[in-house]
Amino acid sequence: MYQFFVEPGQINVPDKCVTIMGDDVNHIRNVLRMRPGEEIAVRAGEDGREYRCGILSLEEARIVCELRFIKEDAVELPAKVYLFQGLPKADKMELIIQKAVELGAYQVIPVAAARCVVKLDGKKAAAKRDRWQGIAEAAAKQSKRAVIPEVTDVSSFARAVEQASKMDVALIPYELARDMSLTKELLQGIRPGESVAVFIGPEGGFTEAEIRLAKESGIQPITLGKRILRTETAGITVLSWIMYLLES
Repeated sequence: MYQFFVEPGQINVPDKCVTIMGDDVNHIRNVLRMRPGEEIAVRAGEDGREYRCGILSLEEARIVCELRFIKEDAVELPAKVYLFQGLPKADKMELIIQKAVELGAYQVIPVAAARCVVKLDGKKAAAKRDRWQGIAEAAAKQSKRAVIPEVTDVSSFARAVEQASKMDVALIPYELARDMSLTKELLQGIRPGESVAVFIGPEGGFTEAEIRLAKESGIQPITLGKRILRTETAGITVLSWIMYLLES
């Protein structure tokens, strides 16, 4: 079943009416070629509810639906996981965002770490963020998320560390960390309702100065095993572990 996100004001529960506007109108009418009577799922992206609807009419600028029932389902991770991702080369960020959203990340924060090759500023940064947010929205629809995770503006490493230091759990995988038992202990210690920061370095990893700043701010270095993982693999690995432990 296809799922779409709308603004809260487009859902009128008393009148059992849901209106879809914007880019999804063309997608429903001309790409999916849906017809009146077909059922879709709609979310407001903030209340965790799924609004199951039947299409009534497909107009030029809107899709009008009948609200059939409301489904209360806990599809979100019980802890909010923030992925602080060092800017990677080429289009790797798109894959990282897509998979992070599928695995339950609450927010993705691109980080301009010291060894990042990519430099974004001005209009280029704004255009990239818009594209990344679009990828996050598409991934949220595909994976039936209750919310659309935000992809923020690019952050400096120092600002990212300051933000993460205020969270309940903050972790930074580092190739020189060796104690897998500590990694296991920290991940198993994450509790529902907590905020969790996960730092992932760019292709060249983090510098010693960055690790030192992170440790001084209470961010715990962890190991992901005996092999060196690519930046696009490391985040997926940590998020998968967290998802398994929180939902098992």
